[in-house]
Parts: sequence; structure tokens; C-alpha cells
Amino acid sequence: MRLFVAVLPPDPAVAELRRAVAPLHDLPGAAGMRWTGTDAWHFTLAFLGVVDDALLPELHERLGRAARRTERFPLRIHRGGRFDGHVLWAGAAGALDTMRLLAERADAAARRAGVPMDEHRRYTPHLTLARSRTDTDLHPYVEALDSFEGAAWEVGEIALVRSNLPVAGVPGERPRYEVVGSWSLGH
Repeated sequence: MRLFVAVLPPDPAVAELRRAVAPLHDLPGAAGMRWTGTDAWHFTLAFLGVVDDALLPELHERLGRAARRTERFPLRIHRGGRFDGHVLWAGAAGALDTMRLLAERADAAARRAGVPMDEHRRYTPHLTLARSRTDTDLHPYVEALDSFEGAAWEVGEIALVRSNLPVAGVPGERPRYEVVGSWSLGH
């Protein structure tokens, strides 16, 4: 199954961001973008790819250990950004050093459980809002989110999420995400 480890924002944070993102749908070029549904908003800590079922017990144990070793921390959704002209995202603020540490621990847990991980790169906490298949000027979108400051919440758990990819050829279908495990932080 195709998996990733994530921090899931609470409903009030999602509602705040939804209100901030709604006007972006009226900007030039917005109709040509693939907008991520609010039910899919998350901060990925580690993308695992396709994981063999035989590795799941060890992966669960190691993710639990990584979560217990990490204290709860404050986080809020903060401003916006982009990756090239293809991905629009919302950023994070708060205890980002702790979030980066948690991402490193999730990556290490997967590696130690036998999951072949991609080459390590610097973690950039972000929540994907939209993607574009063509190079798009995302500056107006980023500027529109420049003043967004969501309310803080306490991150209390990590989730192991299964990504069910859309069926090829079905217009408008998006990936569906299913939480298959979660672990409390600091316990």
C-alpha cells in the first residue's frame, strides 16, 4: 500500500484556511489548477511510497517509538508559498524545529523498518493547496495568502495515511486518504 506519515490539522484550522483559500478560486488561472480537497489537507512528515505489508508491524512499532520520543508542540498554518510554477501551498509556524525533528524521526523509523526511502532532503513543512500541470504564475496566490495567520493548536499525534490513487481516466477524481494508524506524541 502507498503510505505517508503526516500531521493532520484539526477541523478549526482547516475551516480557517478554507475561508482564506476560497477567494483564490476567483484569481486568473484558478480554473486550470487542481485544487486539493480540504479533507486531504495535511503536513507530510515522510513519504514512504509503496510499502510491503510484511513491513507494517515493524513500521507501526517504530513510528510509535518516534512519536513517544517527541513532545507535543504548537503549530499554526502560516502564509503561503510555491514550488516552482506547479505547486501552491500553505506554510507552518510554531515549533518548526520540533516538527523537523519529528519528520527526521519518521523517516528514520521507516528506514529502520526496511522501507526504501528516497534520498534525504531538507524538510519544508507545507500543506498542498493546488497543483498545476503547466507552469503557472503563482505569485498572485502567494501574495493573497501573505497575511494569513491561522490560530495555533497543539500537535498531539502523527498519522500513518494510506493514499488511494485516482482511477486513470476518471475526470476530476482525486486521491483518497485513509488513516491506517496514529500515535500520540510524548507518551
